[in-house]
Amino acid sequence: MDVQALLREFCAAVERRDGKAFAGLFTEDGVYHDVFYGAFEGRQKIAEMIDDWFHRTARDFRWEMFRPVSDGRTLYAYYTFSYVSTLPEAKGRRVGFDGVSVMTLRDGRIAEYREVANAGVGLLEIGFAPERVAKILLKEAARFKARPEWARHLV
Repeated sequence: MDVQALLREFCAAVERRDGKAFAGLFTEDGVYHDVFYGAFEGRQKIAEMIDDWFHRTARDFRWEMFRPVSDGRTLYAYYTFSYVSTLPEAKGRRVGFDGVSVMTLRDGRIAEYREVANAGVGLLEIGFAPERVAKILLKEAARFKARPEWARHLV
């Protein structure tokens, strides 16, 4: 599968709540590191993340990937992501954020997915109090500090 087709199916599977198709884009031992929910390992857990976690408090997803760059082993793409939040604070508003997807590829599938996202904006759009947003971002900062060896030069 070429990069453009992979990204189109990646976004479309999330939008249509098709965890099985989404998980099929990953290797058997693939890992999806979500900026909000943490790591999901293996196809079954990745499918559950889409079907159960993502769609639990949101609907009408829109995910678009732009300007992909890949050397066949690593794929980077800028994205915009939005949804209608069903959380009480959001009052049915569409919220969104942008970021960069970083995918490690193996045999034409995703072995690992990570993202760097501007999640704070989306959380404020939902209507979360600044103190709650700070708590969530501090948790993300702790995960960032525990990043892999290859990324330690970033600080």
